[in-house]
Amino acid sequence: MGLALATDAEPLRTTYAPAAPLDLTLTLRPLSRGKQDPTMQWYPNGVWLTMPTPEGGATLHLSQRGALIDAVAWGVGAEWAIASVPELLGQSDESGDFDVSTNVFLHDAHRRTFGMRLLRTGRVFEMMVAAILEQKVTGKEARLAWSTLIRKHGQPAPGPAPAGMRVFPSPYAWRMIPSWEWHRAGVDSKRSRTVIAAASVATGLERTLALGRGGVDVLARLRSVPGVGVWTAAETSQRSHGDADAVSVGDYHLPAVVGWALIGKPVDDDGMLELLSPWPGNRQRVMRIIESSGFVKPRFGPRMAIPEHRSR
Repeated sequence: MGLALATDAEPLRTTYAPAAPLDLTLTLRPLSRGKQDPTMQWYPNGVWLTMPTPEGGATLHLSQRGALIDAVAWGVGAEWAIASVPELLGQSDESGDFDVSTNVFLHDAHRRTFGMRLLRTGRVFEMMVAAILEQKVTGKEARLAWSTLIRKHGQPAPGPAPAGMRVFPSPYAWRMIPSWEWHRAGVDSKRSRTVIAAASVATGLERTLALGRGGVDVLARLRSVPGVGVWTAAETSQRSHGDADAVSVGDYHLPAVVGWALIGKPVDDDGMLELLSPWPGNRQRVMRIIESSGFVKPRFGPRMAIPEHRSR
């Protein structure tokens, strides 16, 4: 993939020295939406991210150099992007008295993923749109919708970002997407209406960041958007706020993954919540440890079919 031409503006640079061990790849993994994601691309020399900021679009490049993170940003939102790096990489992620020593699998997985921090993007509307597009569909279909709509309606990434990268569209741009373009992207009318509803209250969504790293008040406000339920609110707050406890109840795969990892058999949502109950305040952290460990549940049984919304 070639590189786009750089802008005339000089980039901003900084080096972030985290107070605790940090693994850049494990920490940013929840933001990854496939190889065709126009907002995030991994290369051997680091990761490229684009972001909408209160000042405008920005491109951010992060690379790890031992215990240090080198950050370079371009665009009118570069200053905001640079300032966001510590929180993005989990600076305020505090695990308190978190202890998984009673579970053999978690104890080993936590040791091997010790540099995994719970990120906080500070971009609520963007994280909510990503979650809405993932409602009731497979990951493949959600990634296609995300890529298609952002490439069509996002702005070109500032600076020398990899060609094809785009900045997540503004709330106004999302509201103006015509019905046939949602259809071509494989997004049904229910999800498109929910995105538009979220776009209409995007400013209010961003204000929930002042409430801290998630919690019941944040989840309640996110769920006030029509079409946003427990699963979507949790998926949003995990990324936008850095919520260490929000559990994605209603997920097609997660209960079985948690069950197989912790007790060697699948469970349902209620069983998953029971298994996570020894770690109140850190239930999402436990799920991230399981995911980051590379654990894969046994593969058997029918796969979920991909709905073909574009033919309806």
